[in-house]
Amino acid sequence: MDQIRIAVIGLGYVGLPLARLFSTKYKTVGFDMNRLRVDALMAGYDATLEVSDELLQDAIQNHGFICTTKLEDIKDCNFYVVAVPTPVDVNNRPDLKPLWEASETVGKVISKGDIVVYESTVYPGVTEEECLPVVEKVSGLKFNVDFFAGYSPERINPGDKEHTVEKIKKVTSGSTPEITDIVDSIYNSVLVNGTHKAPSIKVAEASKIIENSQRDVNIAFMNELAKIFNAMEIDTNDVIEAAASKWNFIKLKPGLVGGHCISVDPYYLIQKAQVYGVLPRVMSAARRLNDGMGDYVANQVIKLMNKKGVLVKGAKILLLGITFKENCPDIRNTKIVDIYSTLSEYTQNIVVYDPWADSAKVNHEYGISLTEKSLEELRGGFDVVVLGVAHDAFKNEDIRSFLKNKDGVVYDVKGILDREIIDGRL
Repeated sequence: MDQIRIAVIGLGYVGLPLARLFSTKYKTVGFDMNRLRVDALMAGYDATLEVSDELLQDAIQNHGFICTTKLEDIKDCNFYVVAVPTPVDVNNRPDLKPLWEASETVGKVISKGDIVVYESTVYPGVTEEECLPVVEKVSGLKFNVDFFAGYSPERINPGDKEHTVEKIKKVTSGSTPEITDIVDSIYNSVLVNGTHKAPSIKVAEASKIIENSQRDVNIAFMNELAKIFNAMEIDTNDVIEAAASKWNFIKLKPGLVGGHCISVDPYYLIQKAQVYGVLPRVMSAARRLNDGMGDYVANQVIKLMNKKGVLVKGAKILLLGITFKENCPDIRNTKIVDIYSTLSEYTQNIVVYDPWADSAKVNHEYGISLTEKSLEELRGGFDVVVLGVAHDAFKNEDIRSFLKNKDGVVYDVKGILDREIIDGRL
């Protein structure tokens, strides 16, 4: 290729860090349909907190990085990267609409000799069977004759400041051997730990989908153990610590599985497998089990309230945290909402506090209002406290001080509190 000019389509948790990184070496333009998002980024602020203000402003001021909503701003690019979400619908079926729309965008600007690389998590075959035909139709160009493609699955871990995008080892692939080498070299040029070159686009797609599916299945097993041991009145964490003393035991913990990856991606492979006549029983069971853990936690809390003589009806409950993981503003598919939903069948006196979450986004997405009160103002006002998210801000707090009296209930979803001060944990 001539001089590389990169356009990253989709400036969310995945696209923005990648675009910022590419801008340190290549002329890079970030494209997104959300005008408010683009304006905020060009003002030097990333609301997802994945890219620091300092790095973003450096990219804009010193590397010529721009973000735009205008198609004409990406027409002179020759290497397009698609990093849009791949959600599921209300029936947990893959929703490819964002990918189709992004492919239409690429089709409007792509030229002969250009390359388009997809990063979105999909089942094997989506890039070549669903996306590239759209690019062909809109552009009038022929795939692997006039333009080419690659796939390099994202591995961004929201809120993780250790495994940042430049340190992630990326899987790369291309639609021809020559294009595979080009895609690989471009990614390799900005990554500290290099790449793994997959033999085909489908292999690269499959590798990503099983990364998250494996995590889902493993966590489901630990959640099932937690249910068993809770019923037997054995502390699950004690069991795990004992078992982990063996050299080949894989130490994992039970927990809520939310976010946009592990709680969503397995459905893509489950759906595609059934097209081939394979019913993925383990994956399907894992999804059902993990999706039900919020309701399970809520019922465990209610059980503890009954045991301690705390009246469930009308009880005042404090939920600490609503994001899907600690020290991160990401609220996508958070299972704390399921805890809230089940408890709200018994009481409307539920207060949700989270220093990381955006109150307006939580209200828009889930219809839940975050309290504007400080932690100090919340002390001594509740019958129950549920620690749902392990934000650093909660770790040094006297959690029982939020209770009205010593007979209140403290439930630790994350297993981070001293066992002497809690009444139950997952």
